[in-house]
Amino acid sequence: MDYLLQLAASPTAWVALATLIVMEIVLGIDNLIFISILTNKLPLHNRQRARRIGIGMALILRLGLLSTIAFIVQLTAPVIEILGHAFSWKDMILIAGGLFLLWKATTEIHHSMDPAPEDPKTATSTVTLGFAAAIGQILMLDMVFSIDSIITAVGMTEHLPIMVIAVVVSVLVMLLAADPLAKFINDNPTVVMLALGFLIMIGMTLIAEGFGAHVPKGYVYAAMAFSAAIEVLNMMSRRARQKQVNADA
Repeated sequence: MDYLLQLAASPTAWVALATLIVMEIVLGIDNLIFISILTNKLPLHNRQRARRIGIGMALILRLGLLSTIAFIVQLTAPVIEILGHAFSWKDMILIAGGLFLLWKATTEIHHSMDPAPEDPKTATSTVTLGFAAAIGQILMLDMVFSIDSIITAVGMTEHLPIMVIAVVVSVLVMLLAADPLAKFINDNPTVVMLALGFLIMIGMTLIAEGFGAHVPKGYVYAAMAFSAAIEVLNMMSRRARQKQVNADA
């Protein structure tokens, strides 16, 4: 208790908490985009439930990983060497997660460009399998993003309560933002393609990080923000043209 009171009275601890919360929220954007795109492929009545399950699992994973900080720190230690380059468990997990994101985003882009006709006879089984597959894929990416998130938290502060609070707050923000973001993506088809492009960029970043090439997160998020701003201008332009067409009619 004395430790917590001393921590609460420390201005440095509050600054570290605020910084870590912002960092965790930013890192959660990648996870949230993936969950939004994936759950939008499900039937309407299953989407919100799948999003909540996915984000809930992210919280459980991150809190579970925080309880094994000593193990998490060891994940950065080299365990294998290939062609003179040492890889840690973290590196291999990031590479696997990046490859999965590349595969998933490329598959979704291909499906958007050339959608396969649905067979009514297999619609029920497809929906059931789709929900289970969606939860499985969300769980896999939750693990990748959670490990990255917790290792970042460990690198920023040594106080476990600060890490726990930052993780809980960031996941709650994800939970609040999930439905509006998914609806926005679903209502704007061009945004789907932009978000899939983001996933490809994030996947390539994860692979680069896994191979030891550090990519500053600021560059990645600046590119995403610039692309999103251009898309907003395009949306405003389309709506203005549509209003003009309706007025002329």
